Amino acid sequence: MTSLQLFTQQLANGLTLGAIYALIALGYSMIYGVIQLINFAHGEVVMVGAYVSLTLILMLMGLGLPWWVLVIVCGLGAMGGCALLGLAMERFAYRPVRQAPRLNALITAIGLSFFFQNALMVGFGATDRQFPSVVPPVRWEIGGISVTAIQLIVWLGSAALMVGLQLLVMSTKLGKAMRATSQDLTACALLGIPVNRIIAVTFAIGSGLGAMGGLLFGLYYGTINFHDGYLIGLKAFTAAVLGGIGNIPGAMVGGLLLGLLEGLAAGYLSSQWKNVIAFLILIVMLLFKPRGLLGERVAERA
Repeated sequence: MTSLQLFTQQLANGLTLGAIYALIALGYSMIYGVIQLINFAHGEVVMVGAYVSLTLILMLMGLGLPWWVLVIVCGLGAMGGCALLGLAMERFAYRPVRQAPRLNALITAIGLSFFFQNALMVGFGATDRQFPSVVPPVRWEIGGISVTAIQLIVWLGSAALMVGLQLLVMSTKLGKAMRATSQDLTACALLGIPVNRIIAVTFAIGSGLGAMGGLLFGLYYGTINFHDGYLIGLKAFTAAVLGGIGNIPGAMVGGLLLGLLEGLAAGYLSSQWKNVIAFLILIVMLLFKPRGLLGERVAERA
């Protein structure tokens, strides 16, 4: 493999990782953009989505469904389940501490993270769980670059969801209400906007996108573990900070950039340097550009 082929191959691999990070980072950015809360349990919600997807795949594999129908049905099922989980988290964990000091919400988020980790360990075991190979092992060689069917699914699925989310936020009545709520909660409530409902829907959408990220993560790597959500959640948070926390396009850009940088680090340095690169980026961004590359879209509140 020539140096150019190595470079482009690592770009393709990094783009796959970046698409997954971007989907998960959207959950962080949406919730922070509306109520300025870092939901540190979001990575565990992603793994709940991965385990729900795995369970659905094992249940439906014997029905003889086409593989693409199976992936879509299991993805939608996981998104629906995690959307309900997001609603429950907002209603019973975060809403009671919304007016409390921010440290209370932070401790609540960390507590939820540990709760979900241990619940997954008890429910599914502490060992790695193998994802069935439902996607055909098709591989295309394009100019010396190898692209698999799973990579293509990750790219197309992530792009469709990210474009759909952007259209929802910018072109619908619900999206307008979400943007207004992010500007001033009190004023929106006085104007008759159902603030609690908008915040709950935001949690549901962010958690649903995280669930799809969990499914794509499982399909791409082939195995999942109950503690995977901790690391992938921190990386997605890094992607959100890189693009600009609270900024939806920024989360997309940050996720793709982080994935590309990790892919290049794995190709030219070592796969063990991927995590170092991610957290080095987080430190540098917090020190020198804390509002991210595209800026933080959160209004200053009186």
